[in-house]
Amino acid sequence: MTIKINYKNTYSKKNFTNLVLFVDEKFNISGLRKNILNSEFLYISDLLKNSDLKKDLLIFEINSKKTIYLVSLKKEIKTSDIENLGAKFYGYIDFEKKNDYFVNSDNINSKIKNFVGYFLHGLKLKSYEFMIYKSKKDKKFVTINVIGNKNKISSKDQLKFKALEEGIFFARDLVSEPGNILHPDEYAKRINSLKKFGLKINIYDKKKLKKLGMNALLGVGQGSIRGSYLVTMEWNGVKNNSKPLAFVGKGVCFDTGGISLKPAKFMEDMTYDMAGSATVVGLMKNLAVRKAKINAVGVVGLVENMPGGNAQRPGDIVKSYSGKTIEILNTDAEGRLVLADAITFTEKKFKPKFMVDLATLTGAIIVSLGSEYAGLFSNDDKLSKQLLNAGDKVDEKLWRMPLHKNFDKLIDSKNADMQNINYVGGAGSTTAAQFLQRFVLNKTPWAHLDIAGMAFSKYGGALNSGGATGYGVRLLNKLIEDDYE
Repeated sequence: MTIKINYKNTYSKKNFTNLVLFVDEKFNISGLRKNILNSEFLYISDLLKNSDLKKDLLIFEINSKKTIYLVSLKKEIKTSDIENLGAKFYGYIDFEKKNDYFVNSDNINSKIKNFVGYFLHGLKLKSYEFMIYKSKKDKKFVTINVIGNKNKISSKDQLKFKALEEGIFFARDLVSEPGNILHPDEYAKRINSLKKFGLKINIYDKKKLKKLGMNALLGVGQGSIRGSYLVTMEWNGVKNNSKPLAFVGKGVCFDTGGISLKPAKFMEDMTYDMAGSATVVGLMKNLAVRKAKINAVGVVGLVENMPGGNAQRPGDIVKSYSGKTIEILNTDAEGRLVLADAITFTEKKFKPKFMVDLATLTGAIIVSLGSEYAGLFSNDDKLSKQLLNAGDKVDEKLWRMPLHKNFDKLIDSKNADMQNINYVGGAGSTTAAQFLQRFVLNKTPWAHLDIAGMAFSKYGGALNSGGATGYGVRLLNKLIEDDYE
C-alpha cells in the first residue's frame, strides 16, 4: 500500500474529484460555501435533512466523478479521536477509481496542533497490510492532497509521525511473519540490521548465555534446532550519563508449549508469542529514527519452544541468572522464564531509571480484560500512573491489576526457590507477574504489561485492519515524550 501526500495552498473548487471537508458535530455546513460550488452546497443541505447526524463521517456522491466527505469534529476532540477519523476515512477510499483525494484544512476548528498530521497518521496506520507471501500482489496506490491554510506540518513533526509509523510497521511485520521464517536466528539478524539507524546492538548467543548463567532462558529453547539469544539495543540520545529507560520483551518466536504440548486448535496463532519483543524492537527503531533526546535500552529474549529429544521436561529445576532456582511444572509457562533472566540482566547491566516488560504472557489476562485493555502490574505507583495516562492519550488502554505478597505462596516450591506455575488454580496473570517481580532484585521501578489480548486482532481495530497491531509502540513512545524527554 503506497500513500503519497502532497501539500498545496492554492486550489480551485471546480477541479476536485474526492473532497474531504471538516464540519462541527452538528454538521453545520454554512462555512463551506467558499469551498464548494453553490449547487453542491444546496444539494448537500437538502440531503442533510434526512441524514443520520450522529455519525462522524457522511458521504455525498455529487455525480459520477465527484464525491464529498463530511467529517464531523467533536468540541472536546482528542488526538486519538482525530487518528481514528483518519483511519475511518481510509476505509472509504476507492482504489479501483484511482482518483486523487483532497483534504481541505480551511474549516478545521480545533486548537490541536498538527491536526492534519494526526488525521493522516491514523489513515496510514490503518493502511497497513502484510502481503509478502501473496503470489498475486494487489498494488494499491493513492494520492492525498492536503489543501488550505491549515495544512502545514513542520519537518520535525513530519519526522515524528514517520518514525512512529516505521516503528509500528516494523513491529507488525515481525509479528506477522510465520515461524518457519522468523525463527530466533533470523530475528537476531533483523534486529542487527537496525545498526544503520544508530542503535548499538549486542547479540548474546547460546555460548555466551551459558557462560552468563541464563539457564531459565536457555531451558525454554533447548528443544529447538534453532539458537536462543538475548539481544540488547541501546539508544544514546543525550550526551550525559543519565540512567537509561529500559524496555524488555518476550520473544518466543513459536510456542508449541514444549513437552506440555498445546492443543492443535489455534496453535498457528503462536507465531505472535514474540509480540512483546516486537513492540520493544519497534519502539527502539522509532526512537532512533526520530533522534529522541533520551537514553534508552531495549532487551529481548529470543527462543523457540519446541518438543524434542532435548526439550525441557516438567519437573526439571533450573538455576536462573539471578541465582534463584525454578522448578518447571509446566513447559508452556515459558515466557516468564525468558523474562526472568532478561529482567535481572537488564537491571544489573544497565542500572535503568525504570524497567517496563511486555509479553503475551497469559491467556488469563484475555479472560479478565478481553481485547480492550492490557494488564498492568507494577511495584511503582508513579510509573503506573504515567503508563495509564499515556495509554489513555493514544487509546492503547491499560488496566492495573494487583500484586501482593499473599500470592507468593501460590508459586513457592517445595523443591526449589519457586515454581513456574500456580497449580492451585486462579489468579493466573497475577501469579505470573508475581513470579517476574522476584527477579527485580534492586527495587528498580518496574512494570509488567501482559498484552496477550492486544497484540493480535482477528477482526481489526480502530487503527489496524486485522492481524498484528503493534500495540505498545505508541503507548511507550507517548510515555517517553510526555514524562522523560
